[in-house]
Amino acid sequence: MAAPAQAKDAEVLRFIEEMTSDVDSMQERVLAEILAQNAGTEYLSKCGHPMDRTTFRAKVPLVSYEALKPYIQRIANGDRSPMLSTRPVTDLIASSGTSAGECRMLPNIQDAPPWSRQGEGTLLPVREAGDQDGGWPILTSIYKSDAFRNRPHDPFHDYTSPTAAIVCPDTFQSMYAQMLCGLCQRHQVLRIGAVFATGLLRAVQFLQLNWEQLAADIEAGALTSRVEDKSVRDAVAGILRPDPELARFVRDECGKAEWAGILARVWPNARYLEAVITGTMAQYVPTLRHYSGGLPMASISYASCECYFGVNLRPLCDPSEVCYTIIPNLAYFEFLPVDDEQEEGDDLPVLVDLARVEAGREYEIVITTFAGLNRYRVGDVLRVSGFHNSAPQFQFVRRANMILSIDADKTDEVELQRAVERASALLRPHGASVAEYTSRTCTARIPGHYVVYWELTAGVAVDKEVLDGCCLEMEEALNTMYRQSRVVYGSIGPLEIRVVRPGTFEDLMDYTISRGASISQYKTPRCVTFPPAIKLLKSCVVSNHFSAALPRWTSYG
Repeated sequence: MAAPAQAKDAEVLRFIEEMTSDVDSMQERVLAEILAQNAGTEYLSKCGHPMDRTTFRAKVPLVSYEALKPYIQRIANGDRSPMLSTRPVTDLIASSGTSAGECRMLPNIQDAPPWSRQGEGTLLPVREAGDQDGGWPILTSIYKSDAFRNRPHDPFHDYTSPTAAIVCPDTFQSMYAQMLCGLCQRHQVLRIGAVFATGLLRAVQFLQLNWEQLAADIEAGALTSRVEDKSVRDAVAGILRPDPELARFVRDECGKAEWAGILARVWPNARYLEAVITGTMAQYVPTLRHYSGGLPMASISYASCECYFGVNLRPLCDPSEVCYTIIPNLAYFEFLPVDDEQEEGDDLPVLVDLARVEAGREYEIVITTFAGLNRYRVGDVLRVSGFHNSAPQFQFVRRANMILSIDADKTDEVELQRAVERASALLRPHGASVAEYTSRTCTARIPGHYVVYWELTAGVAVDKEVLDGCCLEMEEALNTMYRQSRVVYGSIGPLEIRVVRPGTFEDLMDYTISRGASISQYKTPRCVTFPPAIKLLKSCVVSNHFSAALPRWTSYG
């Protein structure tokens, strides 16, 4: 096994060196092929048939999802005309549903050039949300596709979970079967992974809630009747055998009050955790270290439902040092400087090519793909941290569209996270912590104010005075413009924390998944604007708290 693995690794490394040696030439080639392939589409025809980089820059506008939504809806309704791509649309991929709480649908095409699909197959399991009337199936991952179901055996990417369990549409049945199979094969597990860090923590929580039933099933060699899906039951039957010794082990380990290092004890041969641990996911790193017993964490690649972007060439680096090398054959990449932002629809957006970004600067990434996304704003803000050969390396900073603003203030998700972390420190002496949070602006009254929803750790009571103090502590951590608007102009009202009942954010996740999002890709939105999501949160509020005083502010910040 070692020799084939080394040969495969050497081939991948050669490919990376080749791709990163002259990124500008590769990017020009990719754009030419995209424009040639999609020359006959309705969208590019309206843009004046650009055929090269110069005409593309001059004629194709910078857009976000809303501009493409009418085309996507026509595809969803069954329109087979070449609107965005001349290649047949095989299905629509649903986004994670965490952009302000609402899902996006993006087209997936048939027969993309093989050299542009080096990342295919690295996404994790998701579920099918069903068919649009007369339209295309909406998928939330490649794992529901025929390509995944009929994939050749790869000993380097074996899963303990049978395919039937991965694609099962019922969240509980899918997770239960996958956890049971993982326990039955615990000595064979070499890595433990999910798309996001929150996915790993949900798995731990699921084990905490269901270990007694899992142990009973293992002892009896029979699957609980709560798993009703026949294909899942048949698949698990090929793995599950009566094992009283394993059942006793599960009871002994999971019955302990202290769960520190539980992942390393249950899966003793696991060498690392694999998940996205950058951006807002970074806040979960200490918790993952607690449960994993200090296992290394690998954030392997950078991808979204729109496109595969690149890879982390140092996958076992410290989470704070994770950066991704953009692989230039995957799409045509441009970058919008965040301090020089253009309005959507500008005829001549000032975008920077991949080969011309500057170290240390922050950019919003813009993509053009074979599937027909042209100069499309993904919404991620990245910082150039260095270069591998001529290919830039980026660190994920934040989502571009996660902004709280009432007046001249602008609070992004990074600043919001810092404020929540600072305020939650006041809860620790009381044995409490913030389990999850999100936010929005409320302008029902003048002046408007920030509303932050907190779900606290279950079973811990916190006095009103402490939570009121948390509101002020959050305000103290926010930017100068926010505090000036609060203190000097009075244009922003006191920050409000609304404590919601335990399980609220699980309900929010279930609602989002019911609308087509993937459980494996789901992450809590840090800002909600989608009315049904706001309504759900409002219905779960158990107490309201406001800053009782003004935050500190001076003309020096």
